[in-house]
Amino acid sequence: MTLILPGWLVAAADQPPRAGWGVRVSGSVIDRVGSHTELRAEFPDDEVVDAPASILLPGFVNAHVHLYGTLAHGIPVDDAPSDFWSFLEDYWWPKVEDALDVEMIEAATDYVCAEMLRSGITSFYDILEAPNAIPDALLAQKAVVERRGMRGLLSFEATERAGERIARQGLGENAALIDACDPGGLVGGLMCWHTTFTCSDAFITEAFGLAADRGVLSHAHVNEGIHEGLWCVENNGHRTVEHYDQLGVAGPDFLASQCVQLSERERELLAMRDVKITHMPLANCEVGGGIAPIPELIDAGATVGLGSDGYINDFFSVMRGAFLIHKARLQDPGAMPADRVLHMATRGGAEALGLERVGALHPGWSADLQLVDSTFPTPLTSHNLFEQLLLWRDHHHVSDVMVAGTWRVRSGEVLDTDMARLRARTNEQARRLWSGS
Repeated sequence: MTLILPGWLVAAADQPPRAGWGVRVSGSVIDRVGSHTELRAEFPDDEVVDAPASILLPGFVNAHVHLYGTLAHGIPVDDAPSDFWSFLEDYWWPKVEDALDVEMIEAATDYVCAEMLRSGITSFYDILEAPNAIPDALLAQKAVVERRGMRGLLSFEATERAGERIARQGLGENAALIDACDPGGLVGGLMCWHTTFTCSDAFITEAFGLAADRGVLSHAHVNEGIHEGLWCVENNGHRTVEHYDQLGVAGPDFLASQCVQLSERERELLAMRDVKITHMPLANCEVGGGIAPIPELIDAGATVGLGSDGYINDFFSVMRGAFLIHKARLQDPGAMPADRVLHMATRGGAEALGLERVGALHPGWSADLQLVDSTFPTPLTSHNLFEQLLLWRDHHHVSDVMVAGTWRVRSGEVLDTDMARLRARTNEQARRLWSGS
């Protein structure tokens, strides 16, 4: 049993921070929440972690990441993509996804998992598309994530763009991973397909049925740029979310990522059908996709999580992007308040991914948590703590991270990890990817 006694406790984003409060961890869960005085008096024999210069808060949930994406950082590009379609067809598919092999994927998975832990991320959802690395690429990832001790959901982005054989293997890759996971374990799986413009209606409904049979969510990228919505209108007579609604996919078992270019009707349907949504503010900017109408979707009642997309995995940077970009878009400094962003980064992400009792520090909830340096140059108060945390902290301010009651980061170091070795291995695999060898 362990008492964690910080200077400040953020039990959940929808509750005010409390000075002089902490938690008791028993096994893999939070056992009690209370003042330091109460906890010390009630549990005098527990191990005590004194952290008076820290904020204790839930671990972050990275609700959308491409772990392999780190291998593409800085890759040479002869001609810069002119739009989202050229980004996919001329760059991302041929130079990155189609060139991946299992050795590359394992190296990237190990490095980015350690990188995410160092950033306070305790749970994540990964989407792999590597048509020449299956079968069994997801099982290789699973072994790495289990060694890291993270809470991870894995999937393969099945698609028909590479032909029928790869399409069938993609569905089988997801099914095999889901079936191989212990329902009570930290690692699980989702069913995933790419988009409406790379997957037929029959393929999408088959994938959705496979997910329903296994009791897991289905995921697809939705309207990341203008291309998919226009393609759906031209080929189906209506836009993407409307099409998913007609297919019977749009509902609480569907996770739609990106959701950048939406019509008013699509916004209404996403909220009305309780489709889960993930928001990637920085990556959407990087590919020129646009800015998703996230404040409007949340106001309409949608469940929204936050993701890095494998672009910049420091979650403080991702939160800052979500905090600032919508103020500029709406020309409203009150848009996307800090508590809303922190909710997306914690419990909102967990709810979007279907993770139960994750994303808050309540009794009976998973002990997924982090300690963040609270020594700001200006006074820290209950009314400014969330803003201070989002604006003035980064991954290097995270000192300690726990996942399901087990410490994974202590004093700023990822335990049992040689980061230099992981970085060198990833660098070597990136060189292989870039050279096409």
